[in-house]
This record gives sequence, C-alpha cells and structure tokens, in this order.
Amino acid sequence: MSELRKQKRAAIEALARHFAATWERGEEPPDAYLTIAGKRIAVEVTTLKRRTAGGGGLTKPHLRFDRVALGLVRRLQAALGESVPDGKTVIVTITAPIWLPSKTAAALESKIRDCLARRSAPVEAKETIHGNQVRVRVVKGGSRQASKVIGFVHNPDSDPDVLLDITQSLIEGIGAKAGEGAPAAAVDERWLVLAGDDWLSPIDTYRQVYSQLSIPTSFKKILMVLAGGWIETLAG
Repeated sequence: MSELRKQKRAAIEALARHFAATWERGEEPPDAYLTIAGKRIAVEVTTLKRRTAGGGGLTKPHLRFDRVALGLVRRLQAALGESVPDGKTVIVTITAPIWLPSKTAAALESKIRDCLARRSAPVEAKETIHGNQVRVRVVKGGSRQASKVIGFVHNPDSDPDVLLDITQSLIEGIGAKAGEGAPAAAVDERWLVLAGDDWLSPIDTYRQVYSQLSIPTSFKKILMVLAGGWIETLAG
C-alpha cells in the first residue's frame, strides 16, 4: 500500500471513529462511503502538502484586522481582482504596522502586476516597501468565482511562510476536489477531508485562511484530520 493510500485510509478510519460510523471503500472518487445514523455520505480525502522545511509544528501567525489592515487588503483585491487570470491566485503577506497605507498599496499593486507579467511559475517576490516586509506568491489554482487576491497583514514576529503555504495548500487541495462531479452511487451528502501530518498549524489559522478563499464547492462539510486523528470542522 502506498504512503498516500495509507494516509487516506488513516484519515477515513479517524473520521469513522469520530462519528461512530461504518465505512466502505469508494470508487476513487469518492474515496469512501460513511454511514451515519442511516445517512450515506460520500467522502473525498486530499492530503495537504508540506512546503515549509524543518521539523516540528507550525506556530500560529498573529494576524491583524484593524481598519488600516483590512482597508489595504480590500484595495488590493478591488484593484487587481480582474487582472489575475483564471486558474491563478495571488497571495500577499504584509507586516504591521502600516504607516503609509496609500503609498504601500500603490507600490504593492505595481509589484503584483510585475509578478503577474512573468510567465515562469511559480512566481514569488520578497522585499521591503515603506518599512513593511512584503511577500507575494502567485500560485496555480482558483476559479472565476473564487477570490483572486488573498491578503494577510500580520505582526513582525509571525512567519509569512506559514500563511503562504497554508493558503496554497488549501487552494490546491480544495480546488482540485471542488471540480469533481457527484459520485455515481446515490448519497445524501458529500464531505471533503483534508489530511496532513503533525506539522499542521492550529485550526484557527486554517479557518482564517479558508474564510478568504470563497472557493465554490458542493461539499456539505469540509473537515480536517489533525495530529493523533483529531477531527476539526473547517466549513459546514
């Protein structure tokens, strides 16, 4: 049995234990069918890829949601949303405090447009703009209905790689499954399960990231399997 197959099976077994459900193998897709209180549920499992080097768990980034931070992100989304091609998403991280929001936003818009003009992939930029450390990553994935620009303002002591990697993993993991059709067998609901290893960041970080993605799916629930088989709800 391949390592990927083992991870999927472990995630399904953890899900069945959590909901006291019975399960059977699916046609891939779906990976499995769960039966909970007479309800038949098609379950898709996708494994989140680790991109950050090093061992140990990822720390929780300290995000900022003040008026200046939210205003800068909204400006970027309004200015650049139509410039990002379908099938790509721009992820931006900025350190707080932002002393010159208008000038910082204008410089960031220019930098992101430069990144979008590059044909090589993946595209990533790192620099300081008006005293703020900025990271820009253009990734494959996303749809016309999903957010094209994802922005985070965070404290300087937070690792931007955590935000960039989590966002990219969710875009790829959820996006790949969102386009799949319904299973051939009749089911009551479809669930998506995101599985990873002990390196996964706190669930609150995933929820904060997911809230910005706006990826349209037909899944009734999106769940995460954390360290030790612990189940948390991401959506639904």
